[in-house]
Amino acid sequence: MKHTSRPRALVRAAAAATAAALLLAGCSIQIRSQPDPTIGDDTMLINADKGNPQFERNFNPFLTNKRTASTWIYEPLLEINPLDNEITPWLASETTLPDARTVDMTIRSGVEWSDGTEMTPADVVYTFDLIKENPSLDLKGAWQHIETIETRGDHVVFHLQTDDVPAMEIIGQTTIVPEHLWKDVDDPTTFRNPDPVGTGPFTLGNYSPQQYSMDKNESYWQADKIEIGHLILPATNNQLDTVTRGYDWSYSFISDVEGTWGAASPDNHFWFPPGGVIGLVPNLTKAPFDDVNVRRGIALALDRGPIAESATEGYLEPAGQTGLILPNQEDDLDPSIPNDGIIEQDVDGALAAFAESGYTQQGDRLVGPDGQQLKITILTANGYTDWLRAVQEVRSQLGAIGIDVQIQAPQPAGYQSAIANGEFDMAMGGMGNGNVYQAFNNLLNSDFATPIGETTAANYERFSDPAVDELLDEWKASTDPADQQRLSYQLQNVVYDQLPVIGLYYGGLWGLFNDAKFTGWPTAEDPYMAPQNYDQAPLLIFTKLKRVQNDGGDQ
Repeated sequence: MKHTSRPRALVRAAAAATAAALLLAGCSIQIRSQPDPTIGDDTMLINADKGNPQFERNFNPFLTNKRTASTWIYEPLLEINPLDNEITPWLASETTLPDARTVDMTIRSGVEWSDGTEMTPADVVYTFDLIKENPSLDLKGAWQHIETIETRGDHVVFHLQTDDVPAMEIIGQTTIVPEHLWKDVDDPTTFRNPDPVGTGPFTLGNYSPQQYSMDKNESYWQADKIEIGHLILPATNNQLDTVTRGYDWSYSFISDVEGTWGAASPDNHFWFPPGGVIGLVPNLTKAPFDDVNVRRGIALALDRGPIAESATEGYLEPAGQTGLILPNQEDDLDPSIPNDGIIEQDVDGALAAFAESGYTQQGDRLVGPDGQQLKITILTANGYTDWLRAVQEVRSQLGAIGIDVQIQAPQPAGYQSAIANGEFDMAMGGMGNGNVYQAFNNLLNSDFATPIGETTAANYERFSDPAVDELLDEWKASTDPADQQRLSYQLQNVVYDQLPVIGLYYGGLWGLFNDAKFTGWPTAEDPYMAPQNYDQAPLLIFTKLKRVQNDGGDQ
């Protein structure tokens, strides 16, 4: 992103964004929201970033605490829909697999960095060299797959370490940065990149610690598809703001979404597709969670219906124990696994499983071989209200059979640090991915099972089984769909039987949209992209949105 000369009134207008009328009628509160008349018809007010409480000016796309809009400035080689794994060519105009050990990407011509410099294959190679030299920047784990890289004209060819068909998608999601600017950065692992220059559809406009604006990149290689002139991103943090402020696009779970967001404006709509399996992540390096009988006892003790109802207010369903997201991936489901993989509550079966490891009920307590009550501390993140309600229901249900459950809820950054470093007993988390192989690889690959205290990007439970690693390696090398299906079935049974994560309910992608100024949002009828406004999904969505033409033109 590059600074442009957008009037500062634009930012001040967003600070005052939208008048909300709270009409009290008895005990009910009716919330109204209308677009701010001082914001132009070509400008989108978007709730996609969070201040803590203020924004840090950090647009380094490789840092975990970057501004959300960094991934609308810097683009990947491929756009991938997390819902169905549909691939859209992006900075790579074409991708081929000459064999299972080679990925050949044609780098799109006619693409410029927002400072007017041409983007070339050299920028792509530079980026991959950068994240190799600084592994903490390799957010997608590309160098777990790449052996060497070479250029052939406008082609960048990735030679892989082994036969590795899924590597293409992982490599393709890496964000590309400009060599001519980044080569002079002293330490890219701490660089805040305050004045970003990318290839994406927007550049940085006005910036303050309370909010910032983005302006359309007129030289964008798809500029003819971008009908949004400006974006405004305030540092909002509460659900009332989300409902009342007149957002065009927000991403949030909101209690009673129909009666709040839906009722606030006739132009407000929402779509909550399942995006993963939310579950309990046991730390498999700690007793008793390393005991599959204890994990099975916990899984059988839980009634997932009330958990899903409490967490999502009925918008999403109980989840199966296969790691698949249904119905998105129902064609991949092993038909021999009963009940679509959903584990029904069976208290007697739970107690029998616990008994296998010496746990018995004594009065109102479940007591282990050491004579002590089984105690579990479950980690969640402060502010994740759906997770908190889920874990409170889990506590109630496990308490009914004598397990003492405590809830620990640090701030999101503290939660993320704890699970990445393995410093927890059990945590709310999840499994599942639009790509079935990547879902199992992220969940089960022992390469991610770092020692406690060392950060990992996946497999937070630290599962490790050489036989499972062999299955993953076999799948990675296979180009035969029937063979891939066989391996998927085997891995589904591993997750079902060994319970590395205990699935509870489907987690939603909480898309909240307003059609007053822009239409063309993804829907259940047209699920061209997940409705999330973070990571790389918005890049494709921005190209699909059409501006509503009002008779009066821009306000």
